Amino acid sequence: MIQTVVAMNHVVNASNLTDVPFPPKHAPPPVLQSLTEKFLTDSGVAVEKRGLVALLHKKNHSSSSLLVWCDSSPALTSSSKMKLKEDLNPLLLQVFHSVVWVYSVITFIPWYFFSGAGTNLERARRIKARSVSGHPAGPYRAINSQDKLVAWLNPRVDTLDKMFEYAANRFPQRDCLGTREVLNEEDEPQPNGKVFKKVILGNYNWLSYEETYEAARCFGSGLAALGQRPQCNIAIFCETRAEWIVAAQACFMYNFPLVTLYVTLGPTAIAHGLNETGITHIITSKELLQSRLKAILCDVPRLQYIIVVDPKPTSWPDIPRGIMVYNMDAVKEMGSKPDNLAVDRRQPETSDIAVIMYTSGSTGIPKGVMISHGNIIAGITGMAERIPNLNETDTYIGYLPLAHVLELSAEMVCISHGCRIGYSSPQTLADQSTKIKKGSKGDTSVLKPTLMAAVPEIMDRIYKNVMTKVEKMSKLQKTLFVLAYNYKMEQISKGYSTPLCDRLVFKRVRALLGGNIRVLLSGGAPLSAATQRFMNICLCCPVGQGYGLTETCGAGTISEMWDYSTGRVGAPLVCSEITLKDWEEGCYYSTDKPNPRGEILIGGPNVTMGYYKNEARNREDFFVDEHGQRWFCTGDIGEVHTDGCLKIIDRKKDLVKLQAGEYVSLGKVEAVLKNCPLVDNICAYANSDQSYVISFVVPNHKHLTALAEQLHVSGTWEEMCNNSQIEKEALRIITEAALSAKMERFEIPKKIRLSAEPWTPETGLVTDAFKLKRKELKTHYQEDIERMYGGK
Repeated sequence: MIQTVVAMNHVVNASNLTDVPFPPKHAPPPVLQSLTEKFLTDSGVAVEKRGLVALLHKKNHSSSSLLVWCDSSPALTSSSKMKLKEDLNPLLLQVFHSVVWVYSVITFIPWYFFSGAGTNLERARRIKARSVSGHPAGPYRAINSQDKLVAWLNPRVDTLDKMFEYAANRFPQRDCLGTREVLNEEDEPQPNGKVFKKVILGNYNWLSYEETYEAARCFGSGLAALGQRPQCNIAIFCETRAEWIVAAQACFMYNFPLVTLYVTLGPTAIAHGLNETGITHIITSKELLQSRLKAILCDVPRLQYIIVVDPKPTSWPDIPRGIMVYNMDAVKEMGSKPDNLAVDRRQPETSDIAVIMYTSGSTGIPKGVMISHGNIIAGITGMAERIPNLNETDTYIGYLPLAHVLELSAEMVCISHGCRIGYSSPQTLADQSTKIKKGSKGDTSVLKPTLMAAVPEIMDRIYKNVMTKVEKMSKLQKTLFVLAYNYKMEQISKGYSTPLCDRLVFKRVRALLGGNIRVLLSGGAPLSAATQRFMNICLCCPVGQGYGLTETCGAGTISEMWDYSTGRVGAPLVCSEITLKDWEEGCYYSTDKPNPRGEILIGGPNVTMGYYKNEARNREDFFVDEHGQRWFCTGDIGEVHTDGCLKIIDRKKDLVKLQAGEYVSLGKVEAVLKNCPLVDNICAYANSDQSYVISFVVPNHKHLTALAEQLHVSGTWEEMCNNSQIEKEALRIITEAALSAKMERFEIPKKIRLSAEPWTPETGLVTDAFKLKRKELKTHYQEDIERMYGGK
């Protein structure tokens, strides 16, 4: 039975509600009790026979809690663990609780009817996916695609060139791609002697949809004039910027399969991708040509043309003989000539390759994933369905690598709906970003986006930075923030909003990302519950946590925007279905109780064509069922909840069997310990011939410095990280965090190595999506592994 109590403009869903703070030994006045009982009944909410007084009054209530009650739902159980510590006189807390309660009673009825809370609650609680076979293994499909998976937004728009033409015809004068003008660049000396380059940026300059379409058409025509042929591969090796999308759309129009490579790949991996795909033409930037490509040009024998997207310089004297360099503007000018535009272009078919996307190489040499036009159209169709009210008034901020399937898919979704895309970078994203000169504005403050995609690493940084600033607040400010934070956490755990708190308390935090974000899409790695709750609370927007892979075009599942549960990745998209395959070694079965578990297999029109020139891996990872449906074996372990939502619980490659026979999920260990304030990043490691887990830890600078001061240890950052006393104390703190999270003893690292060096894509130890490269990390810390396991 569901009861409801009132809480600061909002209803509170309270299963098994047992403790709502109320002044000790004082029941609510009879008139108030009667009034409350009446609006609960009028709202269609049943009230148990034990009565409202029993709900609202309990003699042995907790005086230190803020609207705390017991709820059998996992969402509330986890939220109670994530609450901030309240340091306030118990009597003052009770006064606060009472004021909140009375105010809530008065405002409940108008809020409930005008906010649409009932509709959102209904959406959050409904079944979202169901097994079409009736078997617990699946396949599971979204409720609105039970009969047939969806493959396109519009049956006449089945390729990417048609999609862009459709958008350009529908939204010709609307802004499409925006880039900020660089007003000034300055060198800023730092106290440690280093010099940082700072920029002052102006407003965004925009290309309309019509102008973008024309630029892409001319560029594609120019590439054809330079000898690029349909269905012959062309590479792009470039930062995320407007020119990337213009070039990509040109290639889609002219049926040039686009090979994408991460700009942080090593020279060997870059040369491997270019040679494997037989590249003769490559599109890049001035910076990357100088810093990354020039050194390997002689290792790519088939390369003939380099197109630089920057307007200057126009001559390149140091390029090897036989390779021609053109600027993008020159190629567009060449393509705009009537004779070149008059040449018929070969339009792609749905089954033609649109992109060969090289993976980040987290498990070895990058693999090229062949993605057809139909795959991308199906994937973006599924993603768009999960974003409510997506339309041409939305603004998206693009800053993640476009060579990553998450960013490319997100931008294609936006273009298909006429949204505008403003470009940024991690170094200029916010006012406090590293390249933004103090006193000038970052990109989010100028653009004020409504949509944003982010990887958990970026959200974790925002979370820790804000919480560090909270610790430095005055006692009054901190108390108000904590009370509001904990109060809102309780509300959103049950699907309710808090407009008053948002306006009075969290407005400044929300302004970090421009103040208008209404949907935040998380992908690329698991997002911790604490960080997700922080984003919900302080940025005042839902977080759509998604699950997909390059091999499934980034599409698999996305949580609905009104589903505020944590730790889950939502139900299958309308373009895909999910089956659970038993994995005996890990003891995961579809017959498990209370929820079926197993390896996640994703099927649907979004499942890609396979790996380029790698038939052995194709046979291992892909298959076609008896109905002609294509499937990908992810290697991830999941469980499906009763409402059809998926939770990722393990990964086959991350499971290590210890000497005594216990299985340890390294990913689980890392996900739990990353919530420790001392930890910025962590890699767990275990050998099967050893009895315990060890870890490499990138410590948080401020927390480790504070720890060193407590221990009266001084020195440089490297000296602090190498200090045995600090290492021992850090291990104790990490162990306490692990125990409080109820980790098993054998899962807790017994030894750690503090790393003074941060792990960035430039170091080669993590991918562009900040996924750990375990092989590289093992090689990098080999001596430390031997030491921690007693070899030295």
